Amino acid sequence: MTHAVDLTVSEKRQLTPSSVELTFAVPEELHKSFAFKPGQYLTLSQEIDGDKVRRSYSLCSAPHQNTWKVGIKKVDKGLFSTWAHDIIYPGASIKVFAPEGKFTINPGPDDDQNYLAFAAGSGITPIMSMIQAVMAQAPRATFTLVYGNQSPEHTMFLKELEALEQLHPDRFKMILFYSRSSVPGTRFGRIESSSIKHLFLNDLNGTLFNQFLLCGPEQMIQTLKEILPEQGAKAENIHDELFFSTSEQAAELKQGQCALTIVLDGENTVLTVDKNTPVLDAALDHDLDPPYSCQGGICSSCIARVTHGQAQMIKNQILTDAEVAEGLVLTCQTLALSDELTVDYDEA
Repeated sequence: MTHAVDLTVSEKRQLTPSSVELTFAVPEELHKSFAFKPGQYLTLSQEIDGDKVRRSYSLCSAPHQNTWKVGIKKVDKGLFSTWAHDIIYPGASIKVFAPEGKFTINPGPDDDQNYLAFAAGSGITPIMSMIQAVMAQAPRATFTLVYGNQSPEHTMFLKELEALEQLHPDRFKMILFYSRSSVPGTRFGRIESSSIKHLFLNDLNGTLFNQFLLCGPEQMIQTLKEILPEQGAKAENIHDELFFSTSEQAAELKQGQCALTIVLDGENTVLTVDKNTPVLDAALDHDLDPPYSCQGGICSSCIARVTHGQAQMIKNQILTDAEVAEGLVLTCQTLALSDELTVDYDEA
């Protein structure tokens, strides 16, 4: 499904002083289109103060629960998150795109893996879906969560996670870090290099982990990507989703214009654009409706395939080298290098 549908917010629940959980009522006829894997997200679209705004929020419910819930943390100057936190109410309608995302797992009866997840702040939302799925659908698997926040009051899903730990004491373990609160039974500080190494020498020592799931700010993920291989983790078993990006990669801007052909919904549209204009921006400027969400290169909503010409990405923290070699690009980050460029959304 490439177009959004109107869904009703059936429930709004306050999780912390700065975060809410929204539940969407998905009609039965859309259940197949909205089927999802643990870890995927929904893209929400809403007109706010005269501007159409899209944002992606991870599903925090698990597929077997047959519910569609997202967790939204209010961020400073965040247009959509502020609207969702302060304005939206049960019974309201929001345009929602079908679930997508590559940060997923596939637990089942034969799954006997040991999962290790690191999350910070709202990075818990996709991990929450994964934990519930593993506990319900993979009785032979275990799950260890290392979870960082400022304080218990600002910890999303704390009560639910504690309940899961009590229900599955042999299969689910949680290690909490608080940067601004000293709480018995938890760690004081952040999930950083020294604390991660200390965990592997102590709490995590003796368990052979098979899958590593990382979700949160860029610095935490980069640190973990450096340390985990030292602890025996294979690169193909380390999966991450970036929630906050601070890095800016420099791209060599090309002068001149490009004949850009955009293939979308079976139609070819030819545009004349500056080579230093991202493909997605060019499409939106010409009133096309390609899939997109974050516009910052940290989700996968705007993926397309370059089928003719040459292009470069300003930054890429989603696609693998193999996918890039196949021509896949994040169009919000894609600049033309050649005088002609064809980008196909339908073949992505």
